[in-house]
Amino acid sequence: MSTTRKLVVTALLIALCVVLPMAFHIIPYGLAGRALLPMHIPVLLAGLVVGWKYGLIVGITGPLLSSVLTGMPPMGIAVPMMVELGVYGLVAGVMIEIIRTKRASLDLYICLIIAMLAGRVVAGIAQAFYFFEGAYTWELWTSAYFVTALPGLVIQLAFIPSVVMALERERFIPLRYPIETPTPVEA
Repeated sequence: MSTTRKLVVTALLIALCVVLPMAFHIIPYGLAGRALLPMHIPVLLAGLVVGWKYGLIVGITGPLLSSVLTGMPPMGIAVPMMVELGVYGLVAGVMIEIIRTKRASLDLYICLIIAMLAGRVVAGIAQAFYFFEGAYTWELWTSAYFVTALPGLVIQLAFIPSVVMALERERFIPLRYPIETPTPVEA
């Protein structure tokens, strides 16, 4: 993929980091953002589709721009979120370069799970330093990043591989494993 195309896709994904949460926050009580994690989707897609550098940029820029333009997330939450999402984009992009199981869908799931775990661990550390000065517990971390976020995690695991594979099928991004044409069998 050309650099120009990567930049255009990156800009589109940053825009989605602003627009998707606005759509999800229409749901009352503000639970949709914390439970469905709409901003995570474009960041993870960025890492998988355009690479780790662009995934890192989307992960840092998305929450910052969304906070400045819409007030969501509030700046106090946006800072640790920028760290978390930056790690998602970075790790997803690095993993997609490393993981090679010869099955594209398996590669995507492995990359996503590693990126999601790495981002959550780093986010927990960032939260502990940023907000709680040592009062952040395993229970708070588990509740915030796994229990409350479970619907969002399921959506990410169901949606993101399908999107990446559709982009490959439509040749928007290169096929991960070129399709081998069978050679004719001689009689």
